[in-house]
Amino acid sequence: MAETLFEELKRYVGFSSADEQALVTLHATAKPHFPRIARLFYDRILEHEGARQALEGGESQVGHLRGTLQVWMDQLLRGPWDEAYFALRCRIGRMHVRIALPQHYMFGAMNVLRQEFNGIIDASYLEQPAALFAARGAVGKILDLELAIMLHTYREDLLAQQARSERLSTFGQLVGSIGHELRNPLGVIETSLYILRGRPGAVDERTTKHLDRIGDQVGIANRIVSDLLDMIRDRPLHRQEVWLDEVWQEALRSVQRPDTVTVSEEGLATLPAVQGDAGQLRQVFVNLLDNAVQALEETGGTVSLVASGNEPGFVELVLEDSGPGVSDTIRRRLFEPLMTTKARGIGLGLPLVKRILERHGGSIAYVPRPGAGARFVIRLPLIASEETHAPVPPVG
Repeated sequence: MAETLFEELKRYVGFSSADEQALVTLHATAKPHFPRIARLFYDRILEHEGARQALEGGESQVGHLRGTLQVWMDQLLRGPWDEAYFALRCRIGRMHVRIALPQHYMFGAMNVLRQEFNGIIDASYLEQPAALFAARGAVGKILDLELAIMLHTYREDLLAQQARSERLSTFGQLVGSIGHELRNPLGVIETSLYILRGRPGAVDERTTKHLDRIGDQVGIANRIVSDLLDMIRDRPLHRQEVWLDEVWQEALRSVQRPDTVTVSEEGLATLPAVQGDAGQLRQVFVNLLDNAVQALEETGGTVSLVASGNEPGFVELVLEDSGPGVSDTIRRRLFEPLMTTKARGIGLGLPLVKRILERHGGSIAYVPRPGAGARFVIRLPLIASEETHAPVPPVG
């Protein structure tokens, strides 16, 4: 049977059954120190802004994190160090990737643990040099294994991003050629519709109905082509003073919704103006509203937008709906082009929203709601920032 990655890593660092026994023996001695080590561990992390921001973005309750670290240390020294252990550690590593914890902080964190465990070993095995040597070696190897596993998860994410970038590059090339080619036949259809509608008496009521349907579908096709082209080109931002309340009202008038869907907003009128492109910011609201309304078409429900300007230099907008929300499997790819679970649409709305906001110096994140429903949190700077330019659509 082929050697697994974990077996290869253990062989590479020389982790043996003797090391396992040394860790099991150390476990009973070290366990009473776990709460102190956990406090020290997170006190050190909170001293560094980059690590602190990453952890607060993923999980802000430091008390809970300390308890989680104690469980992690218990498994570290108690084992068993099998494939289930490796799978669990990979899940933890992927969580670090998800919250964008910079890799170099992991080395600093491991050094804190290494120093504390070695201090316990030195104090407890003072009269047992052989046991001291074995325990120090075992702790060094298991912490090296932990680092290797975490870096493996970062490599997984890097390879996945590379694959997505390649797909998006191909996607951009295809869109650029196909989109322009589709404009020509759509233009011919629109011109023919205009001529037919302009002939008095030549079109009866039934024909008019079908011409209107054709016109609606041409409009949909044109919007899809426009969205596709917007994803691959840098539309310049026509910056001006923008009042988000007015932009929201324009978007609200553009999105059709059934009577069973109610929309409310709070706080927009009190916000200061932002510097941005009114047309592109309107597109942000239209796309988000359209998604929310489509999620509620069958069941009905509510859509709400709550705005606040509590953070200096930024405004925050929270858009929620009472629909089914987004599953865990979809969430990580939510802002990728062509990612959709809807019966209609090709998955360009949210990627375009993300692209527009980032070019304004802002951001958007999906934050799960307690129970059912979707929640998107948008941040926009009050002061204009430099645009970022990308030749292909950004990875979500």
